[in-house]
Amino acid sequence: MANKAARSAITGQYVTLEYAKKHPKTTVVETVKPTKSSKK
Repeated sequence: MANKAARSAITGQYVTLEYAKKHPKTTVVETVKPTKSSKK
């Protein structure tokens, strides 16, 4: 399952998805795929 992480396009800091939905012009939502090496 892929997780979504939202970041500010101005500062590069991670923000909440709720904040990203309110400020679509200044945020970037990226999909983070889990690495297979972490599962055992």
